[in-house]
Amino acid sequence: MEVFYIIKINNRSTIEGFKELHNIDSYFSSDMTTHMEIHIFEKGELVYRSNEEIEYFYFLVKGKCKVYTLLQNGKSLLLRFYNPLMVMGDLEFISESTANCNVEAVHSCTFIGIPLGVIRKYAKDDAIFLRHICKTLSEKLATSAVSNSINLLYPLENRLASYMLAISSEEDLSTSLKGIVAERFTEIAELLGTSYRHLLRIINKLCDQKIIARDGNSLIILDYERLENLAGDLYQ
Repeated sequence: MEVFYIIKINNRSTIEGFKELHNIDSYFSSDMTTHMEIHIFEKGELVYRSNEEIEYFYFLVKGKCKVYTLLQNGKSLLLRFYNPLMVMGDLEFISESTANCNVEAVHSCTFIGIPLGVIRKYAKDDAIFLRHICKTLSEKLATSAVSNSINLLYPLENRLASYMLAISSEEDLSTSLKGIVAERFTEIAELLGTSYRHLLRIINKLCDQKIIARDGNSLIILDYERLENLAGDLYQ
């Protein structure tokens, strides 16, 4: 099993800056600043691993994560992407369970983390905190219902377009060719709930339409506007 090492930054001014930017103090009735830490996960690192105990309750304050579940057949299925400000660990806090899915950094991600034990000690009876948790859980439930229907209702070309836009960074999109480096295509096919052959057919179709181009394991976005029209906001 691959081991990831969290980058921890003990900088109070950085914490205060993110707190103010995202109004994190509004989540609690008492000041939790002394318990907050800055954690950074680099691209490809797992923030939470499915079926493992979580140690921190997180606020995603910078970056993007992808969330995917592990199926009984051993394959993965993409659920959604997380953007700031997203709360993570709420379900595990309420249910007192292990992580129910994998959460992976798409790019370098910054979090404000609070030890889960501290949350359970000081916030389990905090009405303001619990109200926020109820709201985030209801939003995730609604998103989950949409995610469950995406593979059934949307063609692969729409799902692939949305996925490509979701994993591309602002730096990627600012370049002249708007290029992104894809993961192994077998992994993308698995995440999108399709076969490797079907994925290649759709990639070739989009290449023929001059929407994207393929260069080895890289997919180059040639026509951002047309790709965006295909994507909608499926995985946003």
